[in-house]
Amino acid sequence: MNDIKKLRRPQEGGYARGDETRRRIIDAAVDLFGEKGFDGASTRDIAALAGVNAPALQYYFENKEGVYRACIEALADDAWEIFGPAIENAHEVLSNDDADTDELIEAFIRIQEATADSICVKATVPGRRLFFAREQSGSEPASATEILMNRVRKPFNAAAAALVARISGRAVDDPITLIRMFSLHGQMVIFHVAHRTTLTLLNWETFDADNAAVLKTTVADQTRMLLRQWSLERALHEGEAKRKPAAKRRAGSAARKKTEA
Repeated sequence: MNDIKKLRRPQEGGYARGDETRRRIIDAAVDLFGEKGFDGASTRDIAALAGVNAPALQYYFENKEGVYRACIEALADDAWEIFGPAIENAHEVLSNDDADTDELIEAFIRIQEATADSICVKATVPGRRLFFAREQSGSEPASATEILMNRVRKPFNAAAAALVARISGRAVDDPITLIRMFSLHGQMVIFHVAHRTTLTLLNWETFDADNAAVLKTTVADQTRMLLRQWSLERALHEGEAKRKPAAKRRAGSAARKKTEA
């Protein structure tokens, strides 16, 4: 499938009513793209669901590709509102060479909590969950993944990987670092990809405020345990690094004494 075209943006200074109409079309499109996919959803159906006529859709977005791009951009904006503060906090902590292990761990926990918030938002809007499921399957326009990757996913994973690397003493691109990061994220992701199953087995109706709090607290406790365990590896590696030069010096000194004797 060809990449989607660049969206023609409305002129600045439009009426608030125009912005409301535009957002209503985007919300309707997210639902239909989630339900039917890019190929299955028609501009006529999107316009009808949004309560506008087809020319209005063309006015704001030109064509279906433009509508789809607008959906991706809007979802990326919404995601950054949730993840942005946690990612920026992580950068701030990482920029401090004196940040201790607990500060690094709590920065990672904050990213996880943002993930939980995102899951709870998607849970209240089924169309979004289906939209992202289709995007991840690779069956939708490639530019969708590119936009989300550049605007949200790369900054999100880069910050998380840097925290795990700093805590464990491994390189940020070490496969073990990345596997650990993904496994920690997986604790939250399961509640998104297996939404209905997890709710059913927990005997929950929704991820309301109370249930979300239980989810965040439980996963945070597990994550702290793992990250603290991995921080001990860093201390061990640092200790070994310090002992090796000392041992080498002692060996050299012993060899010299033996030669002199």
